[in-house]
Amino acid sequence: MTTADDIAGEYDALADLLESAVPGVWSAPSLCEGWRTREVVAHVTMPARYDGPAFMAELEAAGGDFGRLSDLVAARDGALPVPVLLDDLRSAVLHEWQPPGGGEEGALVHCVIHELDIVEAVPLGRRVPEEVIRSVLALVAAEGAPAPNLFGVDLSDVSLRADDLDWSSGSGAGVVVTGPA
Repeated sequence: MTTADDIAGEYDALADLLESAVPGVWSAPSLCEGWRTREVVAHVTMPARYDGPAFMAELEAAGGDFGRLSDLVAARDGALPVPVLLDDLRSAVLHEWQPPGGGEEGALVHCVIHELDIVEAVPLGRRVPEEVIRSVLALVAAEGAPAPNLFGVDLSDVSLRADDLDWSSGSGAGVVVTGPA
């Protein structure tokens, strides 16, 4: 399978999972601070609703602050009906979207991390396929990746170890963090 297939497969799997879940899952808190499932879905599906010019207009209205834009759009579009959000998860436009400067790999990381923000927090009974999670881990732990400050967390003295597959990253002497990949 290609990276594009993995992206489409993960968004489709998340849509199927959420469609079959109890309605309360949409109001459940996610691992994204201040966002419930519906806000996370609204955030990741922005490319399905906003083309380039519409996105830039939204960014300008948010004063050029992408974090502020994300919160505003997540809150507003998180109120969309569930069927609309599910359709957006299944959208070919979303499946083909690539973040500026991030390419397909950046799109896969964005998709899987936010999928995990929902699946792990609720929790929902789905595991990201091993080959997909390995791809994402390789990308976020690669030489030149945003670490040691990934998502604002200083990982410079941290070793990460998966306990459900053979994977590790970092050689920090300070802290060893072990958990599911």
